[in-house]
Amino acid sequence: MESENGKRVLLAAPRGYCAGVDRAVIAVEKALEVHGAPVYVRKEIVHNKYVVETLTDRGAVFVNETDEVPEGARVVFSAHGVSPAVVESAKQRNLQTIDATCPLVTKVHKEAVRFASDDYDILLIGHDGHEEVEGTAGEAPDHIQVVNSPDEVHKVVVRDPNKVVWISQTTLSVDETMETVRRLRERFPTLQDPPSDDICYATQNRQVAVKKFAPHCDLVLVVGSRNSSNSVRLTEVAVDAGARASYLIDYAKEIDEAWLEGVDTVGVTSGASVPEILVQEVLRYLSERGYGDVQEVRTATEDLLFSLPRELRADLKKAGVDDGRPKRGSRKALSVSTN
Repeated sequence: MESENGKRVLLAAPRGYCAGVDRAVIAVEKALEVHGAPVYVRKEIVHNKYVVETLTDRGAVFVNETDEVPEGARVVFSAHGVSPAVVESAKQRNLQTIDATCPLVTKVHKEAVRFASDDYDILLIGHDGHEEVEGTAGEAPDHIQVVNSPDEVHKVVVRDPNKVVWISQTTLSVDETMETVRRLRERFPTLQDPPSDDICYATQNRQVAVKKFAPHCDLVLVVGSRNSSNSVRLTEVAVDAGARASYLIDYAKEIDEAWLEGVDTVGVTSGASVPEILVQEVLRYLSERGYGDVQEVRTATEDLLFSLPRELRADLKKAGVDDGRPKRGSRKALSVSTN
């Protein structure tokens, strides 16, 4: 149904926090609550400017490498995962580690280890320099080579074309990844697939939602940071699916009013590391400019909840502190929609 002025917002659902991000952010919050500041975090806990700034204000100290952490101090590994070399470096410095790696990333790490032990050439589809890719590649550097895009497939060199497998970064464009796989299979017909889908459920769900409403949108606003792979992919997916334009913003204040000229329908979504408060700020901004009619476009309902890192659960139990999360089997636990 159209609003009286013809202006409307199509709001994606699901959007925002995934289970892995929720787990990682709460891990830092609870570590601060139990142990007090400072709690060190290697890299950004998740790729979102607001989250990092908020945790910094609460006493988290973000560092690039473990050698920046005082010997014996507590450090949290980010949701993107780390290589065995980073784990060993932390051990050498007697650091107390909390591993907040997303369990879906850990799954890919285990795949890499298993295929390497079977002496496969492993083609890791992902982006060079991304923390997740560095962590995964570090599991078996002699067996893994990164393929950044379909256009790099011709450069791939393997030892035995009949013993090749692909795995992927969890936050990629599904369509582009499948195109890369298609071209790889043209070169290596016996290319093996990973045992299960590596691109995470949340990344896929957010892309599906955008694909559904993008053809009806003059403009799509994606709330997310520029170093967030899955957020960047959403802007690309929106345009590919038919939106006239799409922009990535951290905050509502970054919206250029010129983008709204001649625009009747605005699509709004957010990346998997984005808290809902930032989306609500965007909706308020749009409402003040005549886009008060908000229609939700739901394509999936997410009910996944990951338990907190093992090391942190033990600390919470010892301190008699509840983790503050819904318990498995409760109605709240089975609904992690960001509405």
